Amino acid sequence: MTDAAPPADTNTPNGAQPQQGQPAGPGFRILAQYVRDFSFENPRAPESLRIDGKPAIDLGVEMAAQGRPDGLFELDLKLSIKASHENQAVFHVELVYGGLFQLANVQEQDIEPLLLIECPRYLFPFAREIIARATADGGFYPPFMLDPIDFAAIYIARQQQIAQQPAETGQA
Repeated sequence: MTDAAPPADTNTPNGAQPQQGQPAGPGFRILAQYVRDFSFENPRAPESLRIDGKPAIDLGVEMAAQGRPDGLFELDLKLSIKASHENQAVFHVELVYGGLFQLANVQEQDIEPLLLIECPRYLFPFAREIIARATADGGFYPPFMLDPIDFAAIYIARQQQIAQQPAETGQA
């Protein structure tokens, strides 16, 4: 979730000023992308490389966004993939892939959806490639390719989950 207001900078996403008479539309710029944390485990190698059939996959997706004092926003996309076959671990990958974003002309109520839907959409292909490369380098062929993730559906489901939680009662 977010914890800061949008920056006062009113530049358009490409850094150019909007033309006179035209309001600048909302947008964002990706200022940096980086691997914050990464782990690959292949605990049963080389036996895990010779399994028959497809392993069962347990996928976890988490996102955390926060504002910074300089008006920028950080987003961490955490992907956790556990593959198992006949109740034995095949591989386990955990990746926290981050991005630094600058938002421009975004209404306060639109910051959270932008950070938790659109920003991860831009980071995802790079995180997907890191995971595919790691599984290939770990000896798995074909490499594990994550299916596209619907970040809007994740966001909506989380909002519905929050709305269904009972209101906290104060103590007397």
